[in-house]
Amino acid sequence: MGRRVGLEREQFARCFGINLAKARNAADVSQDELAFRTSTHRTAISQIERGLSLPGLDSAMRFAAALEMSLDELLAGIEWQSPEMQIGKFKISNQEENEPQRPNNEG
Repeated sequence: MGRRVGLEREQFARCFGINLAKARNAADVSQDELAFRTSTHRTAISQIERGLSLPGLDSAMRFAAALEMSLDELLAGIEWQSPEMQIGKFKISNQEENEPQRPNNEG
């Protein structure tokens, strides 16, 4: 059971990170600028965008406000599935749809 919860957390973190990176890029805001606007360290934003870390609710709300969007938009593709018994889980939409476009560093 512990591994399943860990996997769901990893999927949640990855999807949230992709959403944050997309929103930040769409707003033409650098990680440094977002860090400044939210009093968050830039490396923390990098870790969140790569799905290595999950922000707390207060940080997620600051990200949404700094990017002039709703928290719902940052949570797009992530929904809670009602439990059949005592334990529920998050449902993550198709990850490929949420993949950020990676910049081409060639030439």
